[in-house]
Amino acid sequence: MASEQIRYLAPPTVEVTKKKYCRFKKTGIKYIDYKDEKFLLKFVNEQGKLLPRRLTGTSLKYQRKVGEAVKRARHIALMPFVADMMK
Repeated sequence: MASEQIRYLAPPTVEVTKKKYCRFKKTGIKYIDYKDEKFLLKFVNEQGKLLPRRLTGTSLKYQRKVGEAVKRARHIALMPFVADMMK
């Protein structure tokens, strides 16, 4: 019994993860415009919460700028503070 081999019907899948990168550094964006709510929606989930750096791959410097831009857009009512299905 101990020398029995495990056979799979299909080969086990191995997840290949891409290396995360900061899209702001890659494209050379210096200023994040708070009036561009369509761009800012990429950094917000369905409930309206900011996505963390580990999911978006954004560097710390630009994550702070994204957070500030989202807060400004919420304050002038371009983006909602809370939503059920935002996207």
